[in-house]
Amino acid sequence: MLFNELPLAERVMAARVAGFDGVEIQFPYEVPAIRLKELLERAGLPLVLINLPAGDFMQGGPGLAAAPARQNAFDAALQEALTYAAMARPTCVNVLPGRLAEGTTREQALETLADNLRKSAEAFALLGVRVVCEAINPLDMPGFLINTPEHLQALLERVDHPNCQAQLDLYHMARQQLDVVAGIQLLGARIGHVQFADCPGRGAPGTGSVAFEPLVDALRAVGYDGWWAAEYRPEGPDTTTSLGWLEAWRTR
Repeated sequence: MLFNELPLAERVMAARVAGFDGVEIQFPYEVPAIRLKELLERAGLPLVLINLPAGDFMQGGPGLAAAPARQNAFDAALQEALTYAAMARPTCVNVLPGRLAEGTTREQALETLADNLRKSAEAFALLGVRVVCEAINPLDMPGFLINTPEHLQALLERVDHPNCQAQLDLYHMARQQLDVVAGIQLLGARIGHVQFADCPGRGAPGTGSVAFEPLVDALRAVGYDGWWAAEYRPEGPDTTTSLGWLEAWRTR
């Protein structure tokens, strides 16, 4: 979401120059894995997270992970991501739940999603890669299957695999006016990755009303010591003009 003014292959070095310690790329597959590995090594940055291929999800469809009729397509996406991750070595892989598919009950979708998360967690464990799954607010993305910390908690209990954890996006929680600290406390040690943006607007920290300090404290209190990923929409055509928050966050 940052440095979109540049081709994907140029964004890794741009992140390094701007002062970031790692990068995540939602869907990196347009760049061959060996090429991405070279770009990361040249910049001296780790690849923190990628998403599993999600079919038609970004075009408004249900995606793959919770659609029983699309099991073959999900299995192919899993294999593609495994092959890519074996070379690019991300810390985490995010499996997007997607939307409720037509003709599928919520229970059928959740069961399919849990089975696919368990399968993914088992497969990526062999590479030492953590599998995560996220909740997305239904205001920005109507029909999304998993919305709240409670949804995530119930899903992870159903999956019941040590290599499957929660990806907690603070913006998506704030967008629903949820008690974000309570959500952090609920998920606790199950939180495997954190993303952030201010709210409303999904801009950089300081452009909205989110008080991030209590959230930092709450995450530290539950033992979270992982990455903090800036997943916001920069104002203007140049991402670097939106980075006034970065040095203070690095110090914090």
